[in-house]
Amino acid sequence: METHQLTLARLILNDKRRLKILKAVRSESKSSRPLFVAAGFVRNAVWDWLNDYDESTKLNDVDVIYFDGTESTDLAANAIEHLLSDAEPAYAWQVKNQAKMHNRNGDRPYSNIVDAMSFWPEKETAVAVRLTDTDELEVISAFGLDTLFQGQITYNPQRSKEIFLSRVANKGWCKTWPKLKVVL
Repeated sequence: METHQLTLARLILNDKRRLKILKAVRSESKSSRPLFVAAGFVRNAVWDWLNDYDESTKLNDVDVIYFDGTESTDLAANAIEHLLSDAEPAYAWQVKNQAKMHNRNGDRPYSNIVDAMSFWPEKETAVAVRLTDTDELEVISAFGLDTLFQGQITYNPQRSKEIFLSRVANKGWCKTWPKLKVVL
């Protein structure tokens, strides 16, 4: 039986659009600051597969994350976002340094990228990937991949239930992917 990580790699690396995005992101990564593509980029690929869709659903944006505690402004993230927009203008890029996001979210400082993702409202969104120099898919996740592959949208108690329920309703996930199950 194929593991969730192998299935995820197969889903993403066999998707020409996602592979093109990963290659663009890899070109802007540095060994001291690897960039990962997260959230809907990963989550939606699995949900599309679970719902037996022949084609992948539209990506509203491409969330790129990294962790650099030495940055005090958004200049580096903005520069990366502009470079990615120039390289692949068809996508709405959003680049965020997770080392700074605790300020916006009112949390304690995050210790690394996975710790930052552990505060995201839904557990299944807290998954990120990057294409390595050897063309392998590196996967990181705050909560593992089990519930993602079980078709769940699971509440993360690090955030309020109101935020979670609002996101589920406003994003229309259960309408787009009718096999999903909301778990409080």
